[in-house]
Amino acid sequence: MSGPRRVLSVPPGVPFLPTLARALLGGTLVPGFRHDGDPLALAAATIYVPTRRAARALRGVFADLLGGGSAILPVIRPLGEFDEDEAAFDADTAEGAAALELAPPIAAVERLLLLAPLVRAWKRRLPAHVAALFAEEVVVPASSADAVWLARDLAELMDEVETEGSDWARLAGLVDGNLANWWQVTLDFLRIVTENWPAVLSERDRSNPAAHRSALIRLEAARLKRNPPAGPVVAAGSTGSIPATAELLAAIAALPNGAVVLPGFDMAMDEASFATIAAPDLRPSLLGHPQYGLARLVGRIGVARAEVEEIATPEGPLALRAALVAEALRPADTTELWGEARARFEAGAVGAALAGVALVEAANERDEAAAIAVALKRAVAEPGRTAALVTGDRALARRVSAELLRFGVHADDSGGMPLAATPPAALLRLALEAAFRPGDPVALLSLVKHPLLGLGLERPLVRRAAEAVELVALRGGTGRPDVATLSDLFDARLAEESADARPPFWLPRLSARRIEEAQALLSRLAGALAPLTCLRDAGETEFAMLARASVEALENLGRSGDGGLSRLYEGDAGEKLAELLRGLVSASASFAVEPQEWPAVMEALVAPETVKPARGADRAISIWGALEARLQHVDTLVIGGLNEGTWPRKPEGDRFMSRLMKAGISLEPPERRIGLAAHDFQMAMGAPDVVLTRAARAGDAPAVPSRWLQRLLTFIGKQEADGLRRRGERLLVWGRALDAGEKRDFAPRPRPAPPLAVRPRHFSVTEIETLRRDPYAIYARRILGLMPLEPLIRDPGAAERGTLFHAILHRFSGIVADPRAPQALDALLAAGRECFAEAALPADVEAVWWPRFEKLAAGIIEWERGRAAAVARRHAEARAEKTVVGGSGVTLSGYADRVDLLAGGMADILDYKTGSSPSKAQAHTLLSPQLALEGALLKRGAFRDLGAREPSQLAFVRLKPNGEVFEESILDYNRKPRSADDLSEEAWARLEKLLFHYRDPDAGYLSRALPFREGEADGDYDHLARVLEWSAGGDGEGADGGGEA
Repeated sequence: MSGPRRVLSVPPGVPFLPTLARALLGGTLVPGFRHDGDPLALAAATIYVPTRRAARALRGVFADLLGGGSAILPVIRPLGEFDEDEAAFDADTAEGAAALELAPPIAAVERLLLLAPLVRAWKRRLPAHVAALFAEEVVVPASSADAVWLARDLAELMDEVETEGSDWARLAGLVDGNLANWWQVTLDFLRIVTENWPAVLSERDRSNPAAHRSALIRLEAARLKRNPPAGPVVAAGSTGSIPATAELLAAIAALPNGAVVLPGFDMAMDEASFATIAAPDLRPSLLGHPQYGLARLVGRIGVARAEVEEIATPEGPLALRAALVAEALRPADTTELWGEARARFEAGAVGAALAGVALVEAANERDEAAAIAVALKRAVAEPGRTAALVTGDRALARRVSAELLRFGVHADDSGGMPLAATPPAALLRLALEAAFRPGDPVALLSLVKHPLLGLGLERPLVRRAAEAVELVALRGGTGRPDVATLSDLFDARLAEESADARPPFWLPRLSARRIEEAQALLSRLAGALAPLTCLRDAGETEFAMLARASVEALENLGRSGDGGLSRLYEGDAGEKLAELLRGLVSASASFAVEPQEWPAVMEALVAPETVKPARGADRAISIWGALEARLQHVDTLVIGGLNEGTWPRKPEGDRFMSRLMKAGISLEPPERRIGLAAHDFQMAMGAPDVVLTRAARAGDAPAVPSRWLQRLLTFIGKQEADGLRRRGERLLVWGRALDAGEKRDFAPRPRPAPPLAVRPRHFSVTEIETLRRDPYAIYARRILGLMPLEPLIRDPGAAERGTLFHAILHRFSGIVADPRAPQALDALLAAGRECFAEAALPADVEAVWWPRFEKLAAGIIEWERGRAAAVARRHAEARAEKTVVGGSGVTLSGYADRVDLLAGGMADILDYKTGSSPSKAQAHTLLSPQLALEGALLKRGAFRDLGAREPSQLAFVRLKPNGEVFEESILDYNRKPRSADDLSEEAWARLEKLLFHYRDPDAGYLSRALPFREGEADGDYDHLARVLEWSAGGDGEGADGGGEA
């Protein structure tokens, strides 16, 4: 017995909550109290447990143990959740008066919105030279969203300080000389909470949540001391890591009918080790020990270690396992006793203790998740058995949830999912981006095609209309779509496409009805977002107005065909979003935000919110975090993600306070959390069957095994460790077998050979390179008639810049006959201004392109004048008519950027290039035969306005970004000069041979016959040709050029 203070322990390997309930019912927990069948007897008992989940579980345990009989269960409360009205009821006592004076806690959202302006104001008053000096070290908010993020971190720091019971005033007493300069700036920043924030709370009659919780806990402790209840009072499962909780536990332990039940207090640890961790020492190695917190708690309660009583004993193997784990995790200062401790275990005892333990060491996270899913499913194969995964890695938890769906299992995942990743929150984010960040077609298309978009219309109509909007307004060409003017853009582009001589393939499929539906959708969409778009140019706007406008716009978007909002707000995610929005709209804080910053501010507010779903369909399998797993019991427990950084999490330094500053106000260092996690690990190892898992790689980097796993494997020895691995290997094999199907050969490299009658009888010169390099693309486009979907509308890029410069040079050639004229440069610039005006480029794009063209203009005139004496006449964009290629029966046509007729009767063919492709080598070797084929067409009189002429020069005119303009002949390469006529005739002969090759009925259109780059698979038809599959199968070797020499 523990004398006047009763402290007990439930060791690892014993189900905590059932043991607790049996001890209370059986009379061993509180002397003098036993449940004798009286249905009212338990009503006098009060039990405090750490979490709501534990409280629910304990109620279920009592119900099971009572066997369905009638009884009023004990009052079971989560620690920290107390009714202040109960204390205030005794108004004539000191505790009652204190409860009446206790200010209610401030709402989390309201606290952020009150702190954010203070953070932003600090930034504004920070001297510029100080901000510049410490730009890298000091966290300075750059925007309103940054202020919100920083306010959240500040709120967490306040909660930590007030939870630990530290005093902010002690910050002022820190010696300046002991702090680096940037910490001095941070110290100034913390005046927000030491000076400004208390005044804000006082003005609103509110308190910080952590301070309020600690005050309630202390009031409860005082109430119990003053008026001890007649019935049992039990505090169970807490490690007392919060000082106020430790005070409450001490008060309960001292009650006549009180008892404190600790989870896994190690009674077998040698005195030297216990003395080490119980000493007032803040060394990280001691803080990380699983018994550190319990040793401190026992000291605070005021009982000796020997006075703590165990109320149950685990079965033999589990008791041995608990001893093994305790020895493996012993303090670093006493690990020299490992050899002696290992020798105390009899032969075979270690194997028996670990018989129910397996170790999965997967190559990657995917294999780890599959093995865990198999382990969980196998564990519950027998009816009535339960299993759970415990991990702090949310990514692993989501992977396992997905893997379990393969078995039809919807696991009870207590971690939930981020609210930001749910459809309702995504709709809100997309709405804000569309309203305040116009120009992003991805966000706009995502909004239009969002499954919750209703706009008061029936969902099938919205889907049809969205597809039409995508094709007409959001695909192909360049531009920056704006939701406010999207309807005008739709009409303009529809008219443009309808008038085009070569309309897109999808235009005939758009019926008048679908066009009307699309126009109605866009009209409603603009109206729905009008509450937000009307604020774009409003300047700084109050938070409340932006929040109300956001809710109004969201509900406009999410309204279904019947006018209701049930689809928008249904389910756990919808309810959570509605709760958050209610808090934002009702917040009374004054926080002005620039509308353009509003999407980022809302993202900062939504980011930490988590949707806790209702219990999964399969109650036998659960996924818990370390906190949720405390006091729970299952038959098989998988401890996942046992890598450093996950189990335990890497201790992170505080962004506001250095270790010295934290020590100065008596805050524990971050390694304290490692000790709590170590205790969770120690307790988890007490499950009957345990599967330990880790992945050798986390992401793209090697992972380091958890320190606890390393210690355990080291202590038990190689032979026993290999046994754990063998049992885990079976799970890995079964996990891999999930994806092991019938072995199939890779898809063969396609070489379709369609009938001669459907093969193309005409090509343009630009298609010949494709016919050589990727004949399959010609087959798909020209024979199957498959047209690629245009990419999303985008900002003008390199291709558009090249087209624009071509147009300018074409116009210049038409208005200036002799570039040697004095006004030639002015004429070129004037042509440029006209073409730029017609292009209607975005201002930021034009601001870059126009100076680049001005640089080029002088170079162009200089180049033109250098060759003007030899040129009789210049022809821009000369068109070559269809010309039969030899005896193939196939015709060829094309356009030349520029043909200069020379005084001697010959001609130069020039091709303007603003980029580097194709290269001179590719053109000279006829891998890119366009210029050479144009020369052959010129010689055969295909350019009717020019007549039949012999080519003199074939060259690229390179227009470089730095303003340099030069002529690059393709006739001389690698010291092998050739004449234009010779190169042109060779290209013609090769083309004729290639075309004859495809007149053979057995000749197929090979996929990727001659790709630009090895492994290239980004062509329009590569997915259809299954390039990635056949190339992975080794069918990419020995490709020919389609039959030509």
